[in-house]
Amino acid sequence: MREYSFTEARQHFAAILEEASKEGGVCIKKRNGEAFFIKPAVQKKSPLDIEGVSLGIGVSEITDFIREGREREYGY
Repeated sequence: MREYSFTEARQHFAAILEEASKEGGVCIKKRNGEAFFIKPAVQKKSPLDIEGVSLGIGVSEITDFIREGREREYGY
């Protein structure tokens, strides 16, 4: 992890953020010895955010299946 002085970080902030994004993080040190770490935030995804699956059927076929299921009489 690369270290930058506070002055360097202030002057090249955009480039440092880009480096943190690529490398996983950077350290910024102040003159008094305080250190700060900048790392990319973890992207939260919904568990329902999944890639679609191609079934090879069109919208009209899907609506026909739904209509057929609604019109079907079930003998309970």
